[in-house]
Amino acid sequence: MRKEYDALGEMNIDDALYYGIQTHRAMNNFTVSGRAIGDYTSFINSLAYIKKAAALANNSLGLLTDAQCGAICKAADEVLQGKMAEQFPIDIFHGGGGTAANMNIDEVLANRASEILTGRKAYEPVHPNTHVNKGQSTNDVIPSAMKMAVHTELAGLTTSLEHALAVLREKEIAFKDTVTIGRTCVQDALPITFGQFFSGSRAALERLIAKTALIREELLELPMPGTAIGTCFAAAPGYAEALYPQLAKVTGVPFRMEGNLYDGLQNADIWMVVSGHLKAIGSLFTKISADLRLLSSGPRAGFNNLNLPAVQPGSSIMPGKVNPVMPEMMMQIGFKVFGNDCAVSLAADRGELELNVWESLILQCVMESIHLLRNGVRLFSDRCLTGITVNEEQCQRHAASSLALSTVLAVLEGYPFASEVAKEAAGRGLSIKDVVVEKGIMDQATAERMFDPMAMTDIVAFQALIDGYKK
Repeated sequence: MRKEYDALGEMNIDDALYYGIQTHRAMNNFTVSGRAIGDYTSFINSLAYIKKAAALANNSLGLLTDAQCGAICKAADEVLQGKMAEQFPIDIFHGGGGTAANMNIDEVLANRASEILTGRKAYEPVHPNTHVNKGQSTNDVIPSAMKMAVHTELAGLTTSLEHALAVLREKEIAFKDTVTIGRTCVQDALPITFGQFFSGSRAALERLIAKTALIREELLELPMPGTAIGTCFAAAPGYAEALYPQLAKVTGVPFRMEGNLYDGLQNADIWMVVSGHLKAIGSLFTKISADLRLLSSGPRAGFNNLNLPAVQPGSSIMPGKVNPVMPEMMMQIGFKVFGNDCAVSLAADRGELELNVWESLILQCVMESIHLLRNGVRLFSDRCLTGITVNEEQCQRHAASSLALSTVLAVLEGYPFASEVAKEAAGRGLSIKDVVVEKGIMDQATAERMFDPMAMTDIVAFQALIDGYKK
């Protein structure tokens, strides 16, 4: 055991541990979620990068000895290598604007650095506050580490989104000549190809991927060295100029200082942007999933336009039933992301005066949303989207029998006339084409051309038919 001291007193610490007294207090106070900050590897790594860059910057200014700097950097590297994974046990939900998390990394690095230099854990010759935290405050370190971590995590999400995009492009091409009935208000509408149907989702996903890249660029701006309230108090002259080149060197990412450090500490609107964007991604995949559930419904008493891959039996009592479980998984992920966005919005809104202290909640919600979307989109793409097939005969029948084909007559003869034909077709259970031929409005061959559902999906081809008919 070793004895450690803080402003509240002293505590005996198991000497096998690298974290210290303040981490222990936080562990006793915040046993709530079962999720520790150590579970968020990119966040811990970002803290380690910040501490390493700060040590290098302070050393360049003559504020840390070469030995102190070298030991802190080596300890930080061990964290980055995963050798200290079990040393970050604080619950992700903790108060104080992240003070416990900042002190956790400070204590681990200080004890390990001192051990490297002296062979024993202690806060001499490296102290967590005096040396590891030099020129910093929890108030600027935590939001900076959050931005760095989410910048990293969004790269992984982008990879999953690009994978889904490739699958949607494949479906768009594969089904470009497969006609079906379009639906608005869940009612029959004009014909559409499944290639066109999938192109809508493809275009939306392209837009969201592009927006993700823009958000990642925004996350490069960090509020260091604002220290406690944005004044840079306790940061040495030249520290900021020394810090960012070192941070870029150790991370390989061109992080830069925010234009107004007071803004960087006071306001959390960037997290509304990030979380809102994640909600938009979740919404797209929820919409795709809901559409697939409808279009694959049946198979004998529903739309039955699409077949989804059968990945597991669908009922414990009804043999042969197969449920759309992958879309349902994806929709639940979307619902969870929506809930997380609500929590983030409340947390971002509740910042008071010089600091938003609800960053632990923001971090947990944003990270969970990214994690769920990254994994869910990949599974959904591989176990659902990739294996979709079309029931072409059913789709052709639906498209050809739609009363919305009366729109052709509306273009040729006016809306009132077309409406009467549609009403008669509905009352007698006939197609628009059947009524048109029966009434002698068109001969069979002309009606076949004019009411071809596939032609109606191509505005150029359709206009050529209209022009030919009028002539």
